This record gives sequence, structure tokens and C-alpha cells, in this order.
Amino acid sequence: MKRQENKACGADIHKRFLMACILSRDGSKVLNRFDMTVEGVLCFASWLKDNNCKKVAVESTGNYWHLVYQVLDDEFEFILGNAFKTRRHSGAKTDKRDAEWLAELCLNNQIEPSMILPKEDRELRALTRARKGYVDFRSKLKARTIQELEACTIKLASELSDVFGKSGRHVLQ
Repeated sequence: MKRQENKACGADIHKRFLMACILSRDGSKVLNRFDMTVEGVLCFASWLKDNNCKKVAVESTGNYWHLVYQVLDDEFEFILGNAFKTRRHSGAKTDKRDAEWLAELCLNNQIEPSMILPKEDRELRALTRARKGYVDFRSKLKARTIQELEACTIKLASELSDVFGKSGRHVLQ
């Protein structure tokens, strides 16, 4: 059985800010809002230390959690929860309630942590995704170029095996 924490923090992360709630077993609750800047997240870490809270749970929302993880990883237990599994389904949705809900789940060890890849793997994944984006963009540009040429009745694709090969580029210039 997992150790019960006395305090836990839930953070609802957005593009420009994060709403944090620290819940204690005695029922006390502390809420605060921080900017999603390096300075703001450092203030968040300092606030957690001041409140003697060592466990933080966030939802995996896009890539907004990365900055928070980089700042908190060394000193805090960081739990990245799947947003689909941690979402509260009933009641009006507000940032404060979401942060409080995450803190409650975290306090009671009810969040199944998502795997966080090591830094090298995250960087490799980002590079691979960027390369795929560039390759896809290049393919679309080539297809559009051929389409525009054919609209002008220049049918290079039917005469050359590769319009963008050595001969094709020479003709295009």
C-alpha cells in the first residue's frame, strides 16, 4: 500500500497561467495562481516549499506541463496524470475546482501516473516530429508545384520520372 501524504498539490495548467491548490489531510486548502513563465514557475516551486508540500499532480495538457516538470523534477514528487482519467465529469468546471480535484486525487493516491520519458528521448521525439513535419511540408510543396505547372499546361510529370531530380530542377530553373 502506498504511503499516505499529509499534503498534496494539484495544478491546473494553461498556456498563460497555472492554478494551484494545496490540500491537507486536516481539510485546509490553499489556492494560488502563477504565471506560466520561468519566473512564475519558480515562484510556484518556492510556494510549494513554503507550504511544505512535496507531492504535485498535473494533467498532461499539450506541452504546457514540460516547464513545470523541468523546474519541479529534482525536489518534488511530480505526477503527470492522463487528462482523460483525471477529468471531473460532474459540476461546473473552473480552474480552482480542477486544481482542487487534482489535489484531492493526489492526496488519496488515486492518480495513475503517466510515463515521462527521459530528457534525451523527449528531445529525440521532438526532433523526429519536427523532421516529419518538414518532410510532409516539402511533399505538399512539390505536389502543389506540379499542380500549378499542370494548370499552366506544363506537363513535366509525364515527361520526367522525377520533376525535382537533377534534370527536372534544370528545366524548372
